Amino acid sequence: MFRTILRALPLRCQLCHHTLENRRYPWCESCHESFPRVPRCLHCGLPAPYVTESCGRCLNNPPAWDRLICVGGYTFPYDKLLHRFKYQGQYWLAPALATLLAQEIDDPAAVILPVPMHWRRRIARGFNHSTVLANELAKQLGVQCESKVLKRNRATRQQQGLSRQFRLSNLREAFTMTGSLPERVALVDDVVTTGTTIAEICRLLRTRGVKHIDIYCLCRTPPK
Repeated sequence: MFRTILRALPLRCQLCHHTLENRRYPWCESCHESFPRVPRCLHCGLPAPYVTESCGRCLNNPPAWDRLICVGGYTFPYDKLLHRFKYQGQYWLAPALATLLAQEIDDPAAVILPVPMHWRRRIARGFNHSTVLANELAKQLGVQCESKVLKRNRATRQQQGLSRQFRLSNLREAFTMTGSLPERVALVDDVVTTGTTIAEICRLLRTRGVKHIDIYCLCRTPPK
């Protein structure tokens, strides 16, 4: 399927619009080599002076998850590609975006879970981008994607722009879980900023016996 999608990709780079000579990605080799990479804390996923298992922020206030793996921050070109994927219906970007993320994961969890979207928002957008990304990632990692275990049982306000107190109350009891899971799983989302949504899901998973939670996301960026 991936090869079929690649054959249908446009002939020009989606970033600089130059002709594509190698169609491994929907962007050219020059753009690919210029993708920004910075060292990060392997616990919270935020930028650090060097790669570290746990930074000072994590020692003072540990995240609700155990490990976060991302591709980069929500800056060019990742922001542009994600915007096209999420809001402009360019679904064919999913395999390439999943490939970028899969290359960062050395020891994947056997089960990955997309962050659920309320059915009203899913209908309005046409799809859950986290589910599409998780399905592609699972194929490339050779693991299982469980897209129906987690459910968002009420439509919440967008987290962006809310204070920490309102973010927490906004998500209280917003998620439910059915079925059982192994002791180690991974949550998949496109962007993690404050981490409030992910943390709420982590708390739910731990009450159901999950011991180790990884986060696989395309972008991890500090809250403003």
